[in-house]
Amino acid sequence: MILNEDIPVVICVPARNEAVLLPQLLSAIAGQSIGGNGVHLCLYLDDCRDGSRDMLDRMQPVLPFGATIKLGPRDTEPNAGMARHAALAMGLERLAGAEGLLFTTDADSMPHRDWIAAGRRALQEADVVAGRILRFDATRDPRQCRIERYYDRLHQYRRLVDPVPWEARDSHHFGGGANIAVRASAYRAIGGFRPLPSGEDARFLDDAARAGFRVRRDGAMAVDTSSRRDGRVAGGLADVLRALDHGEVPSMADPRGSAWQWHAQAAARRSFATINQMDVRVALGQILGLTADHVLGVARDCPNGEAFAMRIVPAPAVHDAMVSLTAAEDILGELESRWCEVAA
Repeated sequence: MILNEDIPVVICVPARNEAVLLPQLLSAIAGQSIGGNGVHLCLYLDDCRDGSRDMLDRMQPVLPFGATIKLGPRDTEPNAGMARHAALAMGLERLAGAEGLLFTTDADSMPHRDWIAAGRRALQEADVVAGRILRFDATRDPRQCRIERYYDRLHQYRRLVDPVPWEARDSHHFGGGANIAVRASAYRAIGGFRPLPSGEDARFLDDAARAGFRVRRDGAMAVDTSSRRDGRVAGGLADVLRALDHGEVPSMADPRGSAWQWHAQAAARRSFATINQMDVRVALGQILGLTADHVLGVARDCPNGEAFAMRIVPAPAVHDAMVSLTAAEDILGELESRWCEVAA
């Protein structure tokens, strides 16, 4: 479906004791290149005890866009998935069943000036967009930068092996809740963010792909976020940075296992259109270690090739151990070299 220029945009943000940083988020939203018309902000205050509500009430009359503020229940444990789900629920209520574009970010983040414009362009090609997340003062965390560069290379290799037409040319590996946009109709069908203490963002993107929706990772849609060590929930970026500060040696999944999985997903994607042919099912089953009947049963439950590729391919049974970052980089280099030889 082509998106009209006047389709409403709702920005949905959970916040937990972020009175210090919320003004910079509001300023970044106010400075969006598309202007305030058609933009509405939904802020879910998750057990805030720092005066966030009073501060927002004072600022609201001067904001160039409409804003809705909701107070969550008191005395709750931090739960990123539950808070983000609640913020997006406010957005759906605002749309009242109509189509619209739902954007979400974090209260300690600053969307770039063309964030909404870039997200709107990306959603012309896809149903869900995960934008790039840039860290303030990233140079102070060289090991985390190295990890992020590795994952970017790994994602680029994935799209060489298994290209999809909706992927951005400037793609990346990020999939964080600090920068996601989604068509409201897709969000409703996916079922929203799960109430997970952390990792709700990765699970949402996985759920979207398994449902057959087009998930695009687009570097043009960017936000800056903090590199703070005092995160609001366990298991987030703050914990990762703090662990690296304390000398933890990062380990990664062996990229050869990921490579096997992505090659298999590419084969499944190619097979879907002709899956009713026995020889196609047998050939794919041999790759996956499944019977032809099993392959057909999964295919019948899938709306398209994307859902089929995401559901039929199991976790890799080979090269499934963890390796050091250095080893992962070296193995990925070998995989890239081999792919270049095949492509040539």
